[in-house]
Amino acid sequence: MSAPRPSCHEMLRSLSDYLDGELEAEICAAIESHLAECENCRIVVDTLRKTITLYHQYSEEDLELPADVRSRLFKRLHLEDFLNSPR
Repeated sequence: MSAPRPSCHEMLRSLSDYLDGELEAEICAAIESHLAECENCRIVVDTLRKTITLYHQYSEEDLELPADVRSRLFKRLHLEDFLNSPR
């Protein structure tokens, strides 16, 4: 018996484990079934995959953002509390 197709919320909650290949095959199949029918979740997964790939392609020095760009990004993402924390 296959696992029921997860809701968007359930799929997103398992997304990290799914992308890391840490879920059982049955759960992966259920998520893939959901992704086949849900464009919004497919976009989220594709975007996160691209982000992970880009992250792995660059060293930490390459990822250093200019202070003004970092500030705007953190404010836009509502992460101001983390703006002055050590990197």
